[in-house]
Amino acid sequence: MEEAEQLLVFTLDEQRYALHLSAVERVVRVIEITPLPKAPEIVLGVINMHGRIIPVVDTRKRFRLRECEIGLSDQLIIANTDTRPVALIVDSVTGVAEQSKDTIVQAEKIVPGMEYVEGVLKLDDGMVLIHDLDGFLSLKEEKALERAMRRTIRRD
Repeated sequence: MEEAEQLLVFTLDEQRYALHLSAVERVVRVIEITPLPKAPEIVLGVINMHGRIIPVVDTRKRFRLRECEIGLSDQLIIANTDTRPVALIVDSVTGVAEQSKDTIVQAEKIVPGMEYVEGVLKLDDGMVLIHDLDGFLSLKEEKALERAMRRTIRRD
């Protein structure tokens, strides 16, 4: 029997992306984001999620999409990387796709060195880019975020 892969599918500017469902903690409506001084440019700020301070990253900026105001209809995907929970701002979450692993094409087979994309899921109605959550922040950004988070937590 083929092993199935469950992916949470979301949109940014009509393009579909996905995260491994196993990394996703929850999806919530956008809430107030508090700016985080000295954080990497890709970090919009932090949110307080039931007493946990979680950095909010700008998925649009990472994928070089046009910037736009955060709207009340936007959603936050709370997901776990290898090192920390993060919140990703997305236009909408469209659902869960369950596909056999052989329908996923590894990014290296499409364009070697493709950043932030782990693979591509081919569906009847188009493609879904599978987001590499653990590679989302560079090592330099990760260290800067860690320093900014430590400063913020000490002040509280």
